[in-house]
Amino acid sequence: MHLIRSIAFAFASAASVCCFAQPIAWQAWSPDVFKQAGEQHKFVLLDLGTQWCHWCHVMDVQTYADPTVEKLIAEKYIPVRVDADGHPDLSDRYEDYGWPATVVFNADKGEIVKRQGYLEPKEMASMLQAIIDDPTPGPSVRAEKSIEYTSDSQLTPQLRDELLERYTSTYDWQNGAWGHGQKFMDWHCEEWAMREAPGNPADARMARQTLDEQLHLLDPAWGGVYQYSTDGDWQHPHFEKIMQVQAENLLIYSLAWAQWHEPRYRSAAEAIHGYLMHFLLGPDGAFYTSQDADLVDGVHSADYFALSDSARRARGVPRIDTHRYARENGWAIRGLAVLYETTGDKAALEEAIQAAKWVCGQRALPGGGFAHDEADDSGPYLGDTLAMGQADLELYIATADQLWLTRSMQAADFIRAHFQRADIPGVMTADVHVPRAFAPQQEFDENVDTARWANHLSEFSGRESDKQLAQSAMQYLVTPTVALSRRVQVTGVLLADDEFSRSAVHIAIVGPKSDASAAALFRAALAFPTTYKRVEWYDPAGPRLPNMDVRYPTLAKPAAFVCTATSCSRPAFSSDDLLKRLERLKN
Repeated sequence: MHLIRSIAFAFASAASVCCFAQPIAWQAWSPDVFKQAGEQHKFVLLDLGTQWCHWCHVMDVQTYADPTVEKLIAEKYIPVRVDADGHPDLSDRYEDYGWPATVVFNADKGEIVKRQGYLEPKEMASMLQAIIDDPTPGPSVRAEKSIEYTSDSQLTPQLRDELLERYTSTYDWQNGAWGHGQKFMDWHCEEWAMREAPGNPADARMARQTLDEQLHLLDPAWGGVYQYSTDGDWQHPHFEKIMQVQAENLLIYSLAWAQWHEPRYRSAAEAIHGYLMHFLLGPDGAFYTSQDADLVDGVHSADYFALSDSARRARGVPRIDTHRYARENGWAIRGLAVLYETTGDKAALEEAIQAAKWVCGQRALPGGGFAHDEADDSGPYLGDTLAMGQADLELYIATADQLWLTRSMQAADFIRAHFQRADIPGVMTADVHVPRAFAPQQEFDENVDTARWANHLSEFSGRESDKQLAQSAMQYLVTPTVALSRRVQVTGVLLADDEFSRSAVHIAIVGPKSDASAAALFRAALAFPTTYKRVEWYDPAGPRLPNMDVRYPTLAKPAAFVCTATSCSRPAFSSDDLLKRLERLKN
Protein backbone atom coordinates (compact mmCIF):
# COMPACT_ATOMS: atom_id res chain seq x y z
CA MET A 1 0.00 0.00 0.00
CA HIS A 2 1.35 3.43 -1.00
CA LEU A 3 0.96 5.47 2.16
CA ILE A 4 2.68 8.57 0.78
CA ARG A 5 -0.23 9.14 -1.60
CA SER A 6 -1.83 11.07 1.24
CA ILE A 7 -0.31 14.39 2.34
CA ALA A 8 1.62 13.07 5.30
CA PHE A 9 2.30 14.64 8.65
CA ALA A 10 4.47 13.55 11.56
CA PHE A 11 3.24 11.74 14.63
CA ALA A 12 4.17 10.16 17.93
CA SER A 13 2.41 6.86 18.65
CA ALA A 14 0.81 5.74 21.87
CA ALA A 15 3.94 3.65 22.39
CA SER A 16 6.07 6.78 22.48
CA VAL A 17 3.86 9.18 24.45
CA CYS A 18 6.76 9.30 26.92
CA CYS A 19 8.58 11.58 24.53
CA PHE A 20 6.05 14.42 24.85
CA ALA A 21 4.98 14.57 28.53
CA GLN A 22 1.42 15.50 27.59
CA PRO A 23 -1.41 15.99 30.05
CA ILE A 24 -3.88 14.35 27.66
CA ALA A 25 -4.41 10.74 28.74
CA TRP A 26 -4.11 9.12 25.32
CA GLN A 27 -5.41 5.58 25.04
CA ALA A 28 -4.62 2.79 22.59
CA TRP A 29 -7.12 1.82 19.91
CA SER A 30 -9.49 -1.02 20.74
CA PRO A 31 -13.21 -1.77 20.48
CA ASP A 32 -13.39 -1.12 24.24
CA VAL A 33 -13.04 2.63 23.70
CA PHE A 34 -16.56 2.72 22.28
CA LYS A 35 -17.94 0.82 25.28
CA GLN A 36 -16.15 3.28 27.53
CA ALA A 37 -17.56 6.21 25.55
CA GLY A 38 -21.08 4.84 25.96
CA GLU A 39 -20.72 4.35 29.69
CA GLN A 40 -19.24 7.82 30.20
CA HIS A 41 -21.47 9.58 27.63
CA LYS A 42 -18.44 10.81 25.69
CA PHE A 43 -17.19 10.94 22.13
CA VAL A 44 -14.13 9.12 20.81
CA LEU A 45 -11.39 11.38 19.40
CA LEU A 46 -8.97 9.49 17.14
CA ASP A 47 -5.62 11.14 16.45
CA LEU A 48 -4.07 9.11 13.64
CA GLY A 49 -0.61 9.73 12.24
CA THR A 50 2.96 8.47 12.19
CA GLN A 51 6.17 8.92 14.13
CA TRP A 52 8.25 10.28 11.29
CA CYS A 53 7.53 13.82 10.28
CA HIS A 54 6.82 17.38 11.14
CA TRP A 55 3.21 18.51 11.41
CA CYS A 56 1.93 16.08 14.00
CA HIS A 57 4.78 17.19 16.24
CA VAL A 58 3.59 20.77 15.74
CA MET A 59 0.06 19.71 16.61
CA ASP A 60 1.37 18.01 19.74
CA VAL A 61 3.32 20.97 21.06
CA GLN A 62 0.72 23.58 20.08
CA THR A 63 -2.80 22.24 19.64
CA TYR A 64 -2.89 19.44 22.20
CA ALA A 65 -1.03 21.59 24.73
CA ASP A 66 -3.67 24.32 24.53
CA PRO A 67 -5.60 24.61 27.85
CA THR A 68 -9.00 24.97 26.18
CA VAL A 69 -8.42 21.93 23.98
CA GLU A 70 -7.16 19.93 26.96
CA LYS A 71 -10.23 20.86 29.01
CA LEU A 72 -12.74 19.97 26.29
CA ILE A 73 -11.09 16.62 25.64
CA ALA A 74 -10.92 15.76 29.35
CA GLU A 75 -14.61 16.57 29.86
CA LYS A 76 -16.28 15.03 26.81
CA TYR A 77 -13.86 12.86 24.81
CA ILE A 78 -12.04 9.55 25.00
CA PRO A 79 -8.71 10.50 23.38
CA VAL A 80 -7.19 7.71 21.27
CA ARG A 81 -3.78 7.92 19.60
CA VAL A 82 -2.76 5.52 16.86
CA ASP A 83 0.48 5.16 14.93
CA ALA A 84 -0.69 4.63 11.34
CA ASP A 85 2.46 2.66 10.52
CA GLY A 86 1.63 0.25 13.32
CA HIS A 87 -2.09 -0.03 12.49
CA PRO A 88 -2.43 -0.62 8.74
CA ASP A 89 -6.15 -1.35 9.04
CA LEU A 90 -6.89 2.19 10.26
CA SER A 91 -4.21 3.68 8.01
CA ASP A 92 -5.88 2.15 4.97
CA ARG A 93 -9.30 3.31 6.10
CA TYR A 94 -8.30 6.96 6.59
CA GLU A 95 -5.33 7.38 4.23
CA ASP A 96 -7.15 9.99 2.15
CA TYR A 97 -7.23 12.30 5.18
CA GLY A 98 -3.48 12.54 5.56
CA TRP A 99 -1.49 12.57 8.75
CA PRO A 100 -2.57 13.76 11.20
CA ALA A 101 -6.08 12.58 10.52
CA THR A 102 -8.53 13.66 13.21
CA VAL A 103 -11.69 11.58 13.38
CA VAL A 104 -14.45 11.93 15.97
CA PHE A 105 -16.95 9.12 16.62
CA ASN A 106 -20.04 8.71 18.74
CA ALA A 107 -20.29 5.75 21.10
CA ASP A 108 -22.00 3.69 18.37
CA LYS A 109 -18.90 3.93 16.14
CA GLY A 110 -20.58 6.47 13.89
CA GLU A 111 -18.28 9.09 12.38
CA ILE A 112 -19.12 12.70 13.22
CA VAL A 113 -16.13 14.58 11.79
CA LYS A 114 -13.12 13.65 9.65
CA ARG A 115 -10.41 16.29 9.30
CA GLN A 116 -7.18 16.33 7.34
CA GLY A 117 -3.86 17.70 8.52
CA TYR A 118 -2.81 20.22 11.12
CA LEU A 119 -5.53 21.94 13.16
CA GLU A 120 -4.52 25.05 15.08
CA PRO A 121 -5.69 25.35 18.71
CA LYS A 122 -8.64 27.71 18.10
CA GLU A 123 -9.85 25.61 15.18
CA MET A 124 -9.63 22.41 17.22
CA ALA A 125 -11.38 23.92 20.22
CA SER A 126 -14.16 25.29 18.03
CA MET A 127 -14.65 21.88 16.40
CA LEU A 128 -14.73 20.04 19.73
CA GLN A 129 -17.27 22.46 21.19
CA ALA A 130 -19.44 22.34 18.05
CA ILE A 131 -19.62 18.54 18.29
CA ILE A 132 -20.66 18.78 21.93
CA ASP A 133 -23.38 21.28 21.00
CA ASP A 134 -24.59 19.31 17.99
CA PRO A 135 -23.26 15.76 17.42
CA THR A 136 -24.91 15.45 14.04
CA PRO A 137 -22.40 14.18 11.43
CA GLY A 138 -20.92 17.07 9.51
CA PRO A 139 -20.29 17.49 5.76
CA SER A 140 -16.94 15.68 5.99
CA VAL A 141 -18.82 12.45 6.70
CA ARG A 142 -20.45 10.97 3.66
CA ALA A 143 -22.27 7.68 3.38
CA GLU A 144 -20.14 5.00 1.78
CA LYS A 145 -21.28 4.37 -1.76
CA SER A 146 -22.18 0.86 -2.71
CA ILE A 147 -20.14 -0.48 -5.62
CA GLU A 148 -21.59 -2.59 -8.38
CA TYR A 149 -18.66 -4.75 -9.36
CA THR A 150 -18.02 -5.70 -12.93
CA SER A 151 -17.77 -9.32 -13.99
CA ASP A 152 -14.70 -8.47 -16.10
CA SER A 153 -11.11 -9.00 -15.03
CA GLN A 154 -9.55 -6.67 -17.62
CA LEU A 155 -10.01 -3.04 -18.56
CA THR A 156 -12.39 -2.22 -21.36
CA PRO A 157 -10.72 -0.30 -24.22
CA GLN A 158 -12.69 2.82 -23.25
CA LEU A 159 -11.66 2.65 -19.60
CA ARG A 160 -8.06 1.97 -20.51
CA ASP A 161 -8.02 5.02 -22.80
CA GLU A 162 -9.46 7.18 -20.04
CA LEU A 163 -6.75 6.07 -17.61
CA LEU A 164 -4.06 6.71 -20.21
CA GLU A 165 -5.48 10.19 -20.79
CA ARG A 166 -5.23 10.90 -17.05
CA TYR A 167 -1.68 9.58 -16.98
CA THR A 168 -0.58 12.01 -19.70
CA SER A 169 -2.78 14.99 -18.79
CA THR A 170 -1.68 15.08 -15.14
CA TYR A 171 2.00 15.12 -16.03
CA ASP A 172 3.85 18.34 -15.18
CA TRP A 173 5.87 18.93 -18.36
CA GLN A 174 7.66 21.92 -16.87
CA ASN A 175 8.78 20.45 -13.55
CA GLY A 176 8.46 16.71 -14.02
CA ALA A 177 6.43 14.07 -12.16
CA TRP A 178 2.68 13.52 -12.11
CA GLY A 179 0.61 16.18 -10.37
CA HIS A 180 1.37 19.85 -9.78
CA GLY A 181 1.26 20.06 -5.98
CA GLN A 182 3.58 17.89 -3.92
CA LYS A 183 6.48 16.72 -6.08
CA PHE A 184 7.70 13.14 -5.82
CA MET A 185 8.22 10.23 -8.13
CA ASP A 186 5.13 8.06 -8.26
CA TRP A 187 6.71 4.67 -8.88
CA HIS A 188 3.76 3.16 -10.74
CA CYS A 189 3.70 6.07 -13.17
CA GLU A 190 7.48 5.97 -13.49
CA GLU A 191 7.52 2.23 -14.07
CA TRP A 192 4.85 2.56 -16.77
CA ALA A 193 6.75 5.39 -18.46
CA MET A 194 9.98 3.38 -18.40
CA ARG A 195 8.22 0.33 -19.82
CA GLU A 196 6.72 2.36 -22.67
CA ALA A 197 9.83 4.50 -23.26
CA PRO A 198 11.58 2.35 -25.93
CA GLY A 199 8.75 2.87 -28.40
CA ASN A 200 7.38 6.23 -27.31
CA PRO A 201 9.45 9.45 -27.07
CA ALA A 202 6.85 11.15 -24.84
CA ASP A 203 7.02 8.35 -22.28
CA ALA A 204 10.81 8.38 -22.48
CA ARG A 205 10.85 12.11 -21.76
CA MET A 206 8.50 11.73 -18.79
CA ALA A 207 10.51 8.87 -17.38
CA ARG A 208 13.91 10.55 -17.71
CA GLN A 209 12.77 14.00 -16.60
CA THR A 210 11.14 12.62 -13.47
CA LEU A 211 14.12 10.43 -12.61
CA ASP A 212 16.40 13.44 -12.92
CA GLU A 213 14.18 15.81 -10.92
CA GLN A 214 13.66 13.22 -8.17
CA LEU A 215 17.41 13.38 -7.54
CA HIS A 216 16.73 16.72 -5.82
CA LEU A 217 15.08 14.72 -3.03
CA LEU A 218 18.16 12.59 -2.47
CA ASP A 219 19.90 13.57 0.78
CA PRO A 220 23.39 14.71 -0.30
CA ALA A 221 24.97 13.96 3.09
CA TRP A 222 23.43 10.66 4.17
CA GLY A 223 21.77 9.28 1.08
CA GLY A 224 18.18 8.16 1.26
CA VAL A 225 15.18 9.94 -0.23
CA TYR A 226 13.04 12.64 1.37
CA GLN A 227 9.34 11.99 1.10
CA TYR A 228 8.25 14.85 -1.17
CA SER A 229 8.64 18.55 -1.92
CA THR A 230 5.94 21.19 -1.48
CA ASP A 231 5.11 24.34 -3.46
CA GLY A 232 4.95 22.55 -6.80
CA ASP A 233 8.74 22.39 -7.15
CA TRP A 234 11.64 20.25 -5.96
CA GLN A 235 13.22 22.83 -3.66
CA HIS A 236 11.01 22.54 -0.54
CA PRO A 237 11.43 18.98 0.73
CA HIS A 238 9.79 17.38 3.72
CA PHE A 239 12.73 15.60 5.25
CA GLU A 240 11.20 12.44 6.67
CA LYS A 241 12.61 9.21 5.27
CA ILE A 242 10.08 6.39 5.08
CA MET A 243 10.97 2.82 4.24
CA GLN A 244 8.47 2.54 1.42
CA VAL A 245 9.94 5.61 -0.28
CA GLN A 246 13.46 4.23 0.08
CA ALA A 247 12.54 0.77 -1.21
CA GLU A 248 10.55 1.92 -4.22
CA ASN A 249 13.16 4.50 -5.25
CA LEU A 250 15.87 1.86 -4.85
CA LEU A 251 13.95 -0.45 -7.16
CA ILE A 252 13.20 2.21 -9.78
CA TYR A 253 16.72 3.64 -9.95
CA SER A 254 18.14 0.11 -10.18
CA LEU A 255 15.87 -0.58 -13.16
CA ALA A 256 16.72 2.81 -14.68
CA TRP A 257 20.42 1.96 -14.49
CA ALA A 258 19.78 -1.37 -16.22
CA GLN A 259 17.68 0.32 -18.91
CA TRP A 260 19.83 3.37 -19.72
CA HIS A 261 23.19 2.77 -18.02
CA GLU A 262 23.34 6.36 -16.81
CA PRO A 263 25.85 6.49 -13.91
CA ARG A 264 23.73 8.98 -11.96
CA TYR A 265 20.90 6.43 -11.70
CA ARG A 266 23.20 3.74 -10.33
CA SER A 267 24.71 6.30 -7.96
CA ALA A 268 21.22 7.16 -6.69
CA ALA A 269 20.43 3.49 -6.07
CA GLU A 270 23.74 3.03 -4.26
CA ALA A 271 23.15 6.14 -2.13
CA ILE A 272 19.77 4.79 -1.03
CA HIS A 273 21.36 1.42 -0.32
CA GLY A 274 24.02 3.11 1.80
CA TYR A 275 21.39 5.02 3.77
CA LEU A 276 19.51 1.80 4.55
CA MET A 277 22.69 0.13 5.77
CA HIS A 278 23.87 3.04 7.94
CA PHE A 279 20.59 4.30 9.39
CA LEU A 280 17.72 1.81 9.06
CA LEU A 281 19.45 -1.56 9.52
CA GLY A 282 19.19 -3.10 12.97
CA PRO A 283 21.98 -5.18 14.54
CA ASP A 284 20.12 -8.44 13.86
CA GLY A 285 19.75 -7.82 10.12
CA ALA A 286 16.17 -6.55 10.11
CA PHE A 287 15.20 -3.07 8.97
CA TYR A 288 13.67 -0.25 10.98
CA THR A 289 10.66 1.71 9.76
CA SER A 290 11.57 5.36 9.23
CA GLN A 291 13.55 8.40 10.31
CA ASP A 292 11.95 11.57 11.64
CA ALA A 293 12.21 14.86 9.77
CA ASP A 294 12.59 16.87 12.96
CA LEU A 295 15.64 16.99 15.17
CA VAL A 296 13.54 18.96 17.67
CA ASP A 297 9.85 18.04 17.64
CA GLY A 298 7.79 20.66 15.83
CA VAL A 299 10.79 22.70 14.62
CA HIS A 300 11.28 22.70 10.86
CA SER A 301 14.66 21.22 9.95
CA ALA A 302 15.65 22.78 6.63
CA ASP A 303 18.72 24.44 8.19
CA TYR A 304 19.75 21.15 9.79
CA PHE A 305 19.53 19.12 6.58
CA ALA A 306 21.57 21.76 4.74
CA LEU A 307 24.55 20.78 6.92
CA SER A 308 27.27 18.26 6.26
CA ASP A 309 27.36 14.85 7.90
CA SER A 310 29.70 15.92 10.67
CA ALA A 311 27.85 19.17 11.36
CA ARG A 312 24.56 17.31 11.63
CA ARG A 313 25.97 14.70 13.98
CA ALA A 314 27.38 17.45 16.19
CA ARG A 315 23.80 18.59 16.80
CA GLY A 316 22.33 15.08 17.00
CA VAL A 317 20.51 12.65 14.72
CA PRO A 318 16.72 12.70 14.14
CA ARG A 319 14.84 9.88 15.81
CA ILE A 320 14.67 6.46 14.14
CA ASP A 321 11.45 4.48 14.48
CA THR A 322 12.92 1.12 15.51
CA HIS A 323 9.80 -0.95 14.95
CA ARG A 324 10.63 -3.85 12.65
CA TYR A 325 7.51 -4.54 10.67
CA ALA A 326 7.27 -7.46 8.27
CA ARG A 327 5.75 -5.19 5.62
CA GLU A 328 8.57 -2.63 5.66
CA ASN A 329 11.17 -5.39 5.64
CA GLY A 330 9.45 -6.99 2.66
CA TRP A 331 9.66 -3.70 0.77
CA ALA A 332 13.37 -3.37 1.58
CA ILE A 333 14.14 -6.99 0.67
CA ARG A 334 12.57 -6.65 -2.75
CA GLY A 335 14.41 -3.41 -3.50
CA LEU A 336 17.74 -4.92 -2.46
CA ALA A 337 17.12 -8.03 -4.57
CA VAL A 338 16.45 -5.88 -7.64
CA LEU A 339 19.61 -3.87 -6.91
CA TYR A 340 21.55 -7.14 -6.98
CA GLU A 341 19.87 -8.28 -10.19
CA THR A 342 20.73 -5.09 -12.04
CA THR A 343 24.21 -4.36 -10.65
CA GLY A 344 25.53 -7.67 -9.36
CA ASP A 345 26.06 -6.19 -5.87
CA LYS A 346 26.35 -9.41 -3.85
CA ALA A 347 26.28 -7.54 -0.55
CA ALA A 348 22.76 -6.29 -1.36
CA LEU A 349 21.58 -9.85 -1.97
CA GLU A 350 23.16 -11.08 1.25
CA GLU A 351 21.47 -8.27 3.18
CA ALA A 352 18.12 -9.08 1.58
CA ILE A 353 18.43 -12.76 2.50
CA GLN A 354 19.48 -11.93 6.06
CA ALA A 355 16.42 -9.70 6.53
CA ALA A 356 14.13 -12.34 4.99
CA LYS A 357 15.45 -14.97 7.36
CA TRP A 358 14.85 -12.65 10.31
CA VAL A 359 11.27 -11.97 9.23
CA CYS A 360 10.63 -15.68 8.71
CA GLY A 361 12.05 -16.39 12.16
CA GLN A 362 10.37 -13.54 14.06
CA ARG A 363 7.16 -12.64 12.23
CA ALA A 364 5.95 -15.84 10.52
CA LEU A 365 2.43 -17.09 11.24
CA PRO A 366 1.10 -20.62 10.79
CA GLY A 367 -0.08 -21.19 7.23
CA GLY A 368 2.39 -18.96 5.40
CA GLY A 369 1.43 -15.48 6.60
CA PHE A 370 3.25 -12.82 8.59
CA ALA A 371 2.50 -10.67 11.61
CA HIS A 372 3.12 -6.95 11.40
CA ASP A 373 4.95 -6.43 14.67
CA GLU A 374 5.95 -8.44 17.68
CA ALA A 375 2.39 -8.07 18.92
CA ASP A 376 -0.51 -6.88 16.73
CA ASP A 377 -3.62 -5.39 18.29
CA SER A 378 -5.94 -6.36 15.45
CA GLY A 379 -3.83 -8.16 12.86
CA PRO A 380 -2.90 -9.95 10.82
CA TYR A 381 -2.88 -7.34 8.09
CA LEU A 382 -2.72 -7.97 4.36
CA GLY A 383 0.27 -5.69 3.78
CA ASP A 384 2.75 -7.84 5.68
CA THR A 385 2.04 -11.12 3.92
CA LEU A 386 1.71 -9.34 0.58
CA ALA A 387 5.06 -7.54 0.91
CA MET A 388 6.83 -10.69 2.02
CA GLY A 389 5.19 -12.68 -0.79
CA GLN A 390 6.56 -10.14 -3.27
CA ALA A 391 9.97 -10.19 -1.58
CA ASP A 392 10.18 -13.99 -1.57
CA LEU A 393 9.30 -14.15 -5.27
CA GLU A 394 12.02 -11.61 -6.05
CA LEU A 395 14.51 -13.63 -4.01
CA TYR A 396 13.61 -16.71 -6.03
CA ILE A 397 14.25 -14.79 -9.25
CA ALA A 398 17.57 -13.51 -7.91
CA THR A 399 18.84 -16.83 -6.51
CA ALA A 400 16.94 -19.66 -8.29
CA ASP A 401 16.55 -21.19 -4.81
CA GLN A 402 13.13 -22.86 -4.71
CA LEU A 403 12.84 -22.23 -0.96
CA TRP A 404 11.83 -18.65 -1.71
CA LEU A 405 9.30 -19.64 -4.35
CA THR A 406 7.72 -22.07 -1.91
CA ARG A 407 7.39 -19.32 0.67
CA SER A 408 5.85 -16.94 -1.85
CA MET A 409 3.30 -19.63 -2.77
CA GLN A 410 2.52 -20.16 0.93
CA ALA A 411 1.93 -16.42 1.30
CA ALA A 412 -0.61 -16.58 -1.55
CA ASP A 413 -2.36 -19.47 0.19
CA PHE A 414 -2.53 -17.46 3.42
CA ILE A 415 -3.98 -14.44 1.65
CA ARG A 416 -6.70 -16.53 0.05
CA ALA A 417 -7.60 -18.01 3.45
CA HIS A 418 -7.57 -14.77 5.46
CA PHE A 419 -8.08 -11.70 3.26
CA GLN A 420 -10.76 -12.64 0.75
CA ARG A 421 -14.54 -12.64 1.03
CA ALA A 422 -16.77 -14.89 -1.00
CA ASP A 423 -19.29 -12.14 -1.77
CA ILE A 424 -17.06 -9.40 -3.21
CA PRO A 425 -13.88 -9.34 -5.31
CA GLY A 426 -10.44 -8.21 -4.27
CA VAL A 427 -8.44 -8.60 -1.10
CA MET A 428 -9.21 -6.92 2.22
CA THR A 429 -6.78 -4.88 4.32
CA ALA A 430 -7.06 -7.12 7.38
CA ASP A 431 -8.08 -10.64 8.33
CA VAL A 432 -11.80 -10.98 7.60
CA HIS A 433 -12.20 -13.56 10.38
CA VAL A 434 -10.91 -11.35 13.23
CA PRO A 435 -13.53 -9.26 15.10
CA ARG A 436 -12.72 -5.54 14.96
CA ALA A 437 -14.40 -2.15 15.22
CA PHE A 438 -14.72 -1.76 11.44
CA ALA A 439 -14.99 -4.46 8.81
CA PRO A 440 -11.91 -4.64 6.57
CA GLN A 441 -12.25 -3.12 3.12
CA GLN A 442 -10.32 -3.28 -0.14
CA GLU A 443 -7.51 -0.77 -0.60
CA PHE A 444 -6.56 0.36 -4.09
CA ASP A 445 -2.78 -0.03 -4.04
CA GLU A 446 -2.77 -3.29 -2.11
CA ASN A 447 -5.07 -4.76 -4.73
CA VAL A 448 -2.76 -3.48 -7.49
CA ASP A 449 0.18 -5.16 -5.79
CA THR A 450 -1.78 -8.36 -5.18
CA ALA A 451 -2.91 -8.56 -8.80
CA ARG A 452 0.61 -8.03 -10.13
CA TRP A 453 2.36 -10.35 -7.69
CA ALA A 454 -0.17 -13.20 -7.81
CA ASN A 455 -0.28 -13.10 -11.61
CA HIS A 456 3.53 -13.09 -11.74
CA LEU A 457 3.68 -15.90 -9.20
CA SER A 458 1.31 -18.04 -11.26
CA GLU A 459 3.83 -18.12 -14.09
CA PHE A 460 6.44 -19.67 -11.81
CA SER A 461 4.10 -21.91 -9.82
CA GLY A 462 1.79 -23.02 -12.62
CA ARG A 463 -1.05 -22.94 -10.07
CA GLU A 464 -4.49 -21.86 -11.19
CA SER A 465 -5.23 -20.68 -7.64
CA ASP A 466 -2.58 -17.95 -7.97
CA LYS A 467 -4.06 -16.77 -11.25
CA GLN A 468 -7.51 -16.72 -9.63
CA LEU A 469 -6.21 -14.57 -6.77
CA ALA A 470 -4.91 -12.11 -9.34
CA GLN A 471 -8.20 -12.27 -11.21
CA SER A 472 -10.18 -11.42 -8.08
CA ALA A 473 -8.02 -8.35 -7.44
CA MET A 474 -8.36 -7.37 -11.11
CA GLN A 475 -12.15 -7.62 -10.95
CA TYR A 476 -12.10 -5.08 -8.14
CA LEU A 477 -9.62 -2.78 -9.89
CA VAL A 478 -11.28 -2.67 -13.32
CA THR A 479 -14.68 -1.80 -11.87
CA PRO A 480 -15.09 1.74 -13.29
CA THR A 481 -15.95 3.30 -9.92
CA VAL A 482 -12.67 1.97 -8.53
CA ALA A 483 -10.45 2.47 -11.58
CA LEU A 484 -11.53 6.11 -11.91
CA SER A 485 -11.42 6.90 -8.19
CA ARG A 486 -8.14 8.77 -8.64
CA ARG A 487 -7.34 11.73 -10.79
CA VAL A 488 -3.59 11.11 -10.74
CA GLN A 489 -1.44 8.06 -9.97
CA VAL A 490 -3.68 5.76 -12.01
CA THR A 491 -1.08 3.61 -13.71
CA GLY A 492 -1.05 0.83 -11.15
CA VAL A 493 -4.21 -0.46 -12.80
CA LEU A 494 -2.65 -0.10 -16.24
CA LEU A 495 0.41 -2.10 -15.16
CA ALA A 496 -1.72 -4.81 -13.57
CA ASP A 497 -3.98 -5.02 -16.62
CA ASP A 498 -1.05 -5.18 -19.02
CA GLU A 499 0.62 -7.99 -17.10
CA PHE A 500 -2.58 -9.94 -16.54
CA SER A 501 -3.22 -9.96 -20.29
CA ARG A 502 0.13 -11.45 -21.36
CA SER A 503 2.96 -13.70 -20.30
CA ALA A 504 6.10 -12.36 -18.69
CA VAL A 505 9.38 -12.36 -20.57
CA HIS A 506 10.56 -15.93 -19.92
CA ILE A 507 14.32 -16.48 -19.81
CA ALA A 508 15.36 -20.02 -18.94
CA ILE A 509 18.92 -21.06 -18.18
CA VAL A 510 19.53 -24.79 -18.68
CA GLY A 511 22.69 -26.20 -17.21
CA PRO A 512 24.43 -27.22 -13.98
CA LYS A 513 24.34 -24.64 -11.22
CA SER A 514 28.01 -25.40 -10.62
CA ASP A 515 28.93 -24.33 -14.16
CA ALA A 516 30.48 -20.85 -14.53
CA SER A 517 29.12 -20.31 -18.04
CA ALA A 518 25.59 -21.14 -16.84
CA ALA A 519 26.05 -18.68 -13.98
CA ALA A 520 27.14 -15.99 -16.44
CA LEU A 521 24.01 -16.57 -18.53
CA PHE A 522 21.89 -16.34 -15.39
CA ARG A 523 23.49 -13.03 -14.40
CA ALA A 524 22.81 -11.61 -17.86
CA ALA A 525 19.17 -12.68 -17.64
CA LEU A 526 18.72 -11.08 -14.22
CA ALA A 527 19.84 -7.69 -15.52
CA PHE A 528 17.00 -7.44 -18.07
CA PRO A 529 15.30 -4.19 -16.97
CA THR A 530 11.74 -5.08 -16.06
CA THR A 531 9.92 -6.26 -12.95
CA TYR A 532 7.76 -8.54 -15.10
CA LYS A 533 10.17 -11.28 -16.09
CA ARG A 534 10.27 -15.00 -15.49
CA VAL A 535 13.92 -15.91 -15.01
CA GLU A 536 14.53 -19.56 -14.15
CA TRP A 537 17.61 -21.72 -13.86
CA TYR A 538 16.92 -25.37 -14.60
CA ASP A 539 19.62 -27.80 -13.57
CA PRO A 540 18.76 -31.17 -15.17
CA ALA A 541 20.50 -32.92 -12.27
CA GLY A 542 18.51 -30.97 -9.68
CA PRO A 543 14.82 -30.71 -8.76
CA ARG A 544 12.20 -30.04 -11.42
CA LEU A 545 10.81 -26.55 -11.74
CA PRO A 546 7.30 -26.21 -10.28
CA ASN A 547 5.95 -25.12 -13.68
CA MET A 548 7.62 -27.30 -16.33
CA ASP A 549 5.57 -25.86 -19.20
CA VAL A 550 8.56 -25.98 -21.56
CA ARG A 551 10.49 -29.12 -22.53
CA TYR A 552 14.11 -28.10 -22.88
CA PRO A 553 16.53 -30.08 -25.06
CA THR A 554 19.56 -31.90 -23.68
CA LEU A 555 22.66 -30.00 -24.81
CA ALA A 556 26.36 -30.50 -24.40
CA LYS A 557 26.86 -27.16 -22.67
CA PRO A 558 24.73 -24.63 -20.75
CA ALA A 559 22.36 -22.51 -22.80
CA ALA A 560 19.71 -19.82 -22.38
CA PHE A 561 16.31 -19.74 -24.03
CA VAL A 562 14.02 -16.75 -24.45
CA CYS A 563 10.44 -18.01 -24.58
CA THR A 564 7.03 -16.57 -25.34
CA ALA A 565 3.63 -18.09 -24.72
CA THR A 566 3.92 -20.11 -27.91
CA SER A 567 7.61 -20.63 -28.72
CA CYS A 568 11.23 -20.52 -27.52
CA SER A 569 14.29 -19.10 -29.20
CA ARG A 570 17.28 -21.03 -30.41
CA PRO A 571 19.75 -21.66 -27.57
CA ALA A 572 22.12 -18.83 -26.65
CA PHE A 573 25.45 -20.13 -25.41
CA SER A 574 27.06 -16.83 -24.42
CA SER A 575 26.02 -13.81 -22.42
CA ASP A 576 26.60 -11.55 -25.42
CA ASP A 577 24.29 -13.66 -27.57
CA LEU A 578 21.61 -13.65 -24.87
CA LEU A 579 21.89 -9.89 -24.36
CA LYS A 580 21.45 -9.27 -28.09
CA ARG A 581 18.23 -11.28 -28.08
CA LEU A 582 16.97 -9.49 -24.98
CA GLU A 583 17.83 -6.12 -26.47
CA ARG A 584 15.48 -6.85 -29.36
CA LEU A 585 12.66 -7.35 -26.86
CA LYS A 586 12.97 -3.73 -25.69
CA ASN A 587 12.09 -2.35 -29.13
